[in-house]
Amino acid sequence: MSYENLLYSVDAGIARITLNRPDKLNSFTVKMHEELRDALAQVRESDTVRVLLLTGAGRGFCAGQDLGDRAVAPGGKPVDLGNSIENYYGPLIKSLRALPLPVVCAVNGVAAGAGANLALAADIVVATKSASFIEPFCKLGLIPDTGGTYFLPRLVGTARAMGLAMLGDKLSAEQAQSWGLIWKCIDDAAFQQEVETLLKGLAVAPTKGLARTKQAIYASPSNSFEQQVDLERDYMRELGFSEDYREGVAAFLAKRAPNFTGR
Repeated sequence: MSYENLLYSVDAGIARITLNRPDKLNSFTVKMHEELRDALAQVRESDTVRVLLLTGAGRGFCAGQDLGDRAVAPGGKPVDLGNSIENYYGPLIKSLRALPLPVVCAVNGVAAGAGANLALAADIVVATKSASFIEPFCKLGLIPDTGGTYFLPRLVGTARAMGLAMLGDKLSAEQAQSWGLIWKCIDDAAFQQEVETLLKGLAVAPTKGLARTKQAIYASPSNSFEQQVDLERDYMRELGFSEDYREGVAAFLAKRAPNFTGR
């Protein structure tokens, strides 16, 4: 399907969604939200997609909300930002986190505001060394949305989350890796090749096992120790009956590469 604000393709088990408003640093409009919702639905309903790549076109990943798309002015008519979260940003990150397959975000430049937190909603986040992360909500009298108040303290701790959220300073990709905010920071020249290698590996991995892995890890903060161990039991029971588990064992014993199907 063709979109105005996105590029979408599927090949060899890899779905690719590229935010495509490079002249606006891929900032969000209602139209882009609608297109992204449709693209994620296609990924979710596909029988062939085994990994999703989310990235941006041009020199940035995403600058967050396009303020021109919902302009306000002193003394003017206010905008219901809660409605924006309820109908667009909230469903977006919930849908992304719920996908039963690995989601990779390749941050190719600045990721600011909702764009930064959209990236953090992915399962694996990689960034170019020239990329940066910014939480500028404080400079508009707002709070970090798009899951920002959830992701930040869990990834970097309360002290660093408070600094990022209340000061709005730019965080380099190298510092983001050092703090544990992202998985990996990669030299710009090697970025595309490393991302492709990562995607190709995940596209032939045991998808169902990876889906349960992400679900178990995301459930952990709200579970007690006993509940989490019970969840591990349930998922291991299920996965032990999977085709991919049998194939993995057979390949290990035969000293050959496995041929996982994702089932």
